[in-house]
Amino acid sequence: MADLISQTLIAELRTLIEGSRERVVRSVNSEMVLLYWQIGSRIRTEVLRDERAEYGQRVIEGVARDLSEQYGQGFGKRNISSMVRFAQTFPAFEIVQTLSAQLSWSHVIELLPIKDDLERDFYTELARLEGWSVRTLRERMNTLLYQRTALSRKPEETIRADLETLRDSQRVTPDFLFRDPYVLDFLELSDTYSERDLENAILRELERFLLELGAGFAFVARQKRITVGGEDFYIDLLLFHRGLRRLVAIDLKLERFQPSFKGQMEFYLRYLDRSERQDGEEAPIGLILCSSANAEQVELMGLEADNIRVAEYLTKLPPLELLRERLHRAIVSARQRPLPDALE
Repeated sequence: MADLISQTLIAELRTLIEGSRERVVRSVNSEMVLLYWQIGSRIRTEVLRDERAEYGQRVIEGVARDLSEQYGQGFGKRNISSMVRFAQTFPAFEIVQTLSAQLSWSHVIELLPIKDDLERDFYTELARLEGWSVRTLRERMNTLLYQRTALSRKPEETIRADLETLRDSQRVTPDFLFRDPYVLDFLELSDTYSERDLENAILRELERFLLELGAGFAFVARQKRITVGGEDFYIDLLLFHRGLRRLVAIDLKLERFQPSFKGQMEFYLRYLDRSERQDGEEAPIGLILCSSANAEQVELMGLEADNIRVAEYLTKLPPLELLRERLHRAIVSARQRPLPDALE
């Protein structure tokens, strides 16, 4: 009995110690981010008093020289320059204060090179909300997550409004989650494969597939059987998203998107809404994953109004610059198209 009590006591004390250490680390990281912002803000104020660029460089070099002598390499010229850039990029102390509680200085260093304000805010808010590690943040940026989201194709005013809503309410919208294309290179499919091969590969790599979809997805069923009028139908994959609080039906297609796919997905969603939706859940939403899709055809069908999204999937990741150019064209094209009358 004495040994049992002793081991239980030790386990409890270890939990207390580890929890305290984690809080100390978070507190230190938070204080460091705030300190670096305050240093950068103060230097920036000093530099702005003189519009000459060479004066700003002399200030940074002088501060770095004096502080690094006393406090070490963490206050060298490169880091001091990053602090000033940090204060320029995030001028509102209130936002930095919130950010510092959840993101480290290493996160900030990854975010600073992003030139587009909306793209940077997207990564900042999702990294904060979903608790991304620095490695995860870097991977999301390297695979052009922002450019692949539905959000990036919206007008800039809409993006700003959605980011503000996310910052205030901590709630994501479908535009944050659904992407096009999805990168499924980890499935390692051969050059020729069937829909069943694709489905089997996804189930085999389910964890990585859910990570590619985004945080908050949970697996519900494979080949979900629904019976209507004595006849059976099957939904390839059925997921649930905790943040959206709704079921997500996924239909896998090897071929190019066809308008007829809409009717099939509408059928699935109406059944799920009538027979599977539980109290407190939002209406189900559908994702049609195709080998390719014509953006003009998809837009003409007004699928989003029916809670249906269409996206391509890539079983092999193309060269990054090629993917970047393709996504850039898609974003420009989407933003140039006029809004439906109801949204104007």
